[in-house]
This record gives sequence, C-alpha cells and structure tokens, in this order.
Amino acid sequence: MVSCSNAGREAVFNFLRSAVTYVNVHYLKAAHSSSAGAFAATHGLTDTQLEFHNLATDFANAEFAPHAAQWDEEKMFPEAALQKAAELGFAGLFVSEDAGGIGLGRQDGGVVIEALAAGCASTTAYLTIHNMCAWMIDTFGSAELKECTLPQLLTMEHFASYCLTEPNAGSDAASLATKASLDGDEYVLNGGKAFISGGGRSEVYVVMARTGADGPKGISCFVVPSGTAGLSFGKNERKLGWNSQPTATVSFDNVRVPIANRLGEEGDGFTMAMRGLDGGRLSIANCSIGAAYQCTKLARTYIKDRKQFGKPLASNQHLQFKLADMAAAIHTSRLHVRSAAAQLDAKQPTARAFVAMAKHVATDACFNVCNDALQMHGGYGYLKDYPIERFLRDARVHQILEGTNEVMRVITSRELLTSEE
Repeated sequence: MVSCSNAGREAVFNFLRSAVTYVNVHYLKAAHSSSAGAFAATHGLTDTQLEFHNLATDFANAEFAPHAAQWDEEKMFPEAALQKAAELGFAGLFVSEDAGGIGLGRQDGGVVIEALAAGCASTTAYLTIHNMCAWMIDTFGSAELKECTLPQLLTMEHFASYCLTEPNAGSDAASLATKASLDGDEYVLNGGKAFISGGGRSEVYVVMARTGADGPKGISCFVVPSGTAGLSFGKNERKLGWNSQPTATVSFDNVRVPIANRLGEEGDGFTMAMRGLDGGRLSIANCSIGAAYQCTKLARTYIKDRKQFGKPLASNQHLQFKLADMAAAIHTSRLHVRSAAAQLDAKQPTARAFVAMAKHVATDACFNVCNDALQMHGGYGYLKDYPIERFLRDARVHQILEGTNEVMRVITSRELLTSEE
C-alpha cells in the first residue's frame, strides 16, 4: 500500500472541510460590486462563485504572478507555492467533503482555475492534473486506499501524476501497451509512459495499464507510489513552455503493486481515464481563458499608455477592433466551458461531446488571443521582460494535451453524426 501516517490526519481533514468558511472569513475583500463590467472575469458569477474567484485572484496575485517569470526561467517547480494553494483547499477542488476536499462542481471549480491561471498558467495546469488524480482516487478508490493517499495529496505534502500517454499511444489511448499481470496478490507492471507532468517528482502515480485483451475494455487503473522497486524516470524534458512543472518519461520494470492499489475493477481503467479527462479538459480550457484574459488586460493597458505618431495606440481603430475581438473570444470561450461544465455536473449523456467542443474552442481561441496581445506589444511582446510571451508559450500546449484538438473535433463530429436531432 501507499504509505500513510496518522499524524495530523484528522486536523487536515477538519481544516479542508472548513475551507469555504475559511474563504469567507480570512481572504475575501470587504465588498464587491454586484454589477461587473462586460469584460470582467466576474461577469455572470453567483455570489458563491464570486467568493471563490476573489480568493483565487488574491492568491494568484500574491503567490503566483510575482514569481512566475523566475519559475519559468529557472525551470523551478514551486512546491511551497503549491502547498500554500493546498492550504486553501485548491488541491482538492473536486474531492468530496467526506474525504476532506471542498467538493466543488465543475462550474465552481472552473472559476478558481481560471483565476489562478491568470497568475501562472503553467503552475495552475499542474495543479489541475494533481486535482484530477485526487478526484480519481476519491471516486474509484477503496476506503483504505483513500485514507492512506488523499490526506497527503490534499495538503500537497505529496504530489500526483496522471500516467496515460505512451510513446506509441497518444491520441489512440486505447492502444496503450503498458501491461499489468496478476501474480498472487500483486500486479506486476511493465512498460513506459511519456510526457508525464510531475514525472520523477511526484509521490503518487495514477497509471493506466493493460490487464486484458486489446482495446479499451482490457485496461485497468493503478496507484503506484514513488520509491517502488523497478519504477524509474527519464530526464526532465526541455520544453517550449510549462517550465514550472517537470515533465519526464515514467518506466515500469517489474514494478509490483498490491491488488489493493487498483482503482475499481479490472477493465474499468479506460472508462476512469476518460471520465478524468472530461474534467481535465475543462480545467485546461479554463487555464487558457485565464491566460488570455490576463494577456488582454495587459494589452489594453499597453495600447492606452503607448504613443505612436503623437497619439495613444488605443486611438487606432484597427487595435480597437482587435481588442473587441479578443474580448469576444474570451467571453465565447467562457460560455462554452461553463455550459459544458453544467452538463458534466448534471451527468448529461451529451456532456463528453460538449466538453470536447468547449476544450477545442477555448484553447484555440485563447491561444490566438495571447498571440494578438503579443502583437499589440510589438517588439516588447517578444521580450521576456514582459509576461505575454510566457503566457503564449504556456497556452500553446493546451491545444495538444488532454486530447488534441483534432481528437476533440472527432468526438464532437461523432456525436453529430449519431444524433437524430
């Protein structure tokens, strides 16, 4: 089993259960306007969502934004900042209250993620992956496995990684080749995973492996603790963006884990993986929205202050129209994501297609917004002294991971072609 300690566990549970009250008492501003401007990130939020938004914004401004450039430049994994985020319950957004989490729905949790991403999209993206792993353990794990794993994940004393992608099984996840063979009361894992966020640093790996025949029905899911014999990692990959989180291959060479570390039943793994990705896709879309929103605010400020030919750039109608298009793209993305989140929360049968549509619309549109914001800054946008280029690099990968946007279109078109409406 994953090692666990009784020390402080009840205190952790009690603290996280009271996270919403903690938000209201300690971190919210005294008053907020009930009528947000059309461009404001708070537009259309409920009172509860507004509280979470303001908490996450205040935290991101204090703990993420001032250090994001250094984390990117030095490829630092900001463990202390993530653990501070966990103190506010942000490591257990979707974990049930009974298990010590906040138990938010996808709509409410998305508000938090968007606000955090405006401070640092890369760090927030890792946090969403950690949240996905914690949610999967809470949803599908045994009581014993949850008790021994979740407390340390919810405080981010331990970090988690999601292990699905393989060198030869990316978009075609059902063809993964990592195997788990039952040997007595243990499974023996052999194979490898690629592009794993947190690889080599995390203490907990949620791993999809083949226990049966080819295809999705032969896949099962396991929790593999770091330090297990035969578990090894590649070098930290050199990447265009997402530099504040390590990315590495994860290899399994006769790695033994007890049956108790399996999530659910044999053959349930692919279904679990896809359910995890439904939420993960919305989270990544929200990261893109947060990045695009911040870039648009920076661009707006820049063109109002910067003068060319004796006039502020903001007096140029082309830039006015460009700024309007950027605001419209962000608003459209929010509507897509929040609509899909509502379907996912309601367990609608069409939710997966709407999630896929929202993910590809938001990540495509918001990357373009970041790019337009860089263009508005001219040569300054290309300099690392300004945050625009970092947001652009971090947002680019969102069109690839959690299912490429080409695959998102496949999911959406399949729903259209099979529907009778």
